[in-house]
Amino acid sequence: MKPPPLILASASPRRAELLRQFVPDFEVVPSDAPEIHDDQLTAWEMAQINAYRKARVIAKLCPDAVVLGADTLVYLDRDSKLFGKPVDRPDAERMLRELQGRVHAVITGVCLLHLRGHRQKVFADWTDVKFHPLTAGQIKEYLALVNPLDKAGAYAIQEHGERIVAEISGSYSNVVGLPVERVREELNAWRKAA
Repeated sequence: MKPPPLILASASPRRAELLRQFVPDFEVVPSDAPEIHDDQLTAWEMAQINAYRKARVIAKLCPDAVVLGADTLVYLDRDSKLFGKPVDRPDAERMLRELQGRVHAVITGVCLLHLRGHRQKVFADWTDVKFHPLTAGQIKEYLALVNPLDKAGAYAIQEHGERIVAEISGSYSNVVGLPVERVREELNAWRKAA
């Protein structure tokens, strides 16, 4: 029996590129589910809830497919501060100023959802990222090279990341937007259990 098709419920070209590394055939159907940000929830919980909400919108339209939704958040634990996507350039500058010289967490929530099969798997991955100390000039130079507006925390590690990132502890692909190692493992387990 043929497995159900896979749909990536994301407009992120970075996620599609990462998924293509180990899944050659899938469809991209961006989800318009609004992301929630709630002070009563941890970043870990929020990333998973947002991933589920994104997957659910597309799964309702395509109940025969396995839908993969994902949400990435940047979290500065010491200050209990969450960094989503910046609203504009000054907001991006503010985020990078606050993150510079410090360690923050990048959390990606992932949801695999197959409505017709009554199956779902929701999980998250965590990577610690340490920024170099940055001057205002270095921040402006970085933002001149990268469009920060569609990126949690206003940066992309894969785009001139060496200018701002000193070190990471955990999955590099998680910081890009999809924890490849964990998603591959979960998809393999999903198919074996089918």
